[in-house]
Amino acid sequence: MALSKEQVEDALKDVQDPGSGQDLVASRALENVTVDGDAVQVAIRLGYPAKGIRDELAQAVETRLAQLDGGARIEVEVDWEIQAHSVQKNLKPMENIKNVLAVASGKGGVGKSTTAINLALALSEEGASVGMLDADIYGPSQPRMLGISGQPESQDGKSLEPMMSHGLQAMSIGFLIDEETPMIWRGPMVTQALEQLLGDTRWQGLDYLVVDLPPGTGDVQLTLAQKIPVSGAIIVTTPQDIALLDARKGLKMFRKVEVPVLGVVENMSLHICSQCGHEEPIFGTGGGESLARESDVELLGQLPLERRIREETDSGKPTVVAEPDSRISQIYRDIARRAAARLAAQAKDYSAKFPRIVIQND
Repeated sequence: MALSKEQVEDALKDVQDPGSGQDLVASRALENVTVDGDAVQVAIRLGYPAKGIRDELAQAVETRLAQLDGGARIEVEVDWEIQAHSVQKNLKPMENIKNVLAVASGKGGVGKSTTAINLALALSEEGASVGMLDADIYGPSQPRMLGISGQPESQDGKSLEPMMSHGLQAMSIGFLIDEETPMIWRGPMVTQALEQLLGDTRWQGLDYLVVDLPPGTGDVQLTLAQKIPVSGAIIVTTPQDIALLDARKGLKMFRKVEVPVLGVVENMSLHICSQCGHEEPIFGTGGGESLARESDVELLGQLPLERRIREETDSGKPTVVAEPDSRISQIYRDIARRAAARLAAQAKDYSAKFPRIVIQND
């Protein structure tokens, strides 16, 4: 007996969307179901890039439907569409950038920049068009991490072309000055520089622009929160109490300026001895989890304290591209998908779908 459309849709309530954690029906990822005799076609459209789990999800759907009718010819298509999402109330999304994602930490030394670049690369590997903006004017690190040298070009003398590395579009004050030149600037000059780096760069069709913020809650963070349309923020911390204390401040800052916090990434959560394999939580345990729980946000993932991550990032080829099949790269990609899925569940921006109305007096 042939399956009905209703049977198929009901069965897919048992299949989980790996990114959102909801079933395919509840997450609205089920785009279409077509039943023609013993042929069943299922179209799934996710709101986040998911190249790494596409085949796994399709197989899960096929397995579930085969349990209903082992003789059915099942065809599953998994795709995604990344849309622009709402930003702060007084701002509008930027042209050519669908979503700005801020990666922040309350204090330095927690591996925020390393996490930011690997998450940007992970989003790219998952199938998105991604840019990286290095917002740390005093201590730009992304040129070294991306292995980029030289200066950006300007075709019109007014704007800059983004630098390219590993498929990412990138911009940093580090491209415009010598690596060893200190930036001895006061706050207003720093915030102006950030606005120019963002606004004067000719970004090309980005799904996500990842912004690597300097640590703290100072001028740059306030400029980003008040003048730059941000779709969501990711907080990076380590498990130790002092890092968590400052991470809470950063999280609360974003909430005060109405920027959604997509989740927390716990870095350096566990050290594994390269000689004997002994595991030791050098910075404590459960800190990121408790921060996420008490702040009612998701713990996006936990990363180990691993020498290779540092070595590969210092060499200009971060882990996600240096060892794409490694366990660490998979963790970064899992975190990137979860963060993008959290963003996909938020309110969308529809301003681009409505025409501009211009009133002219003849």
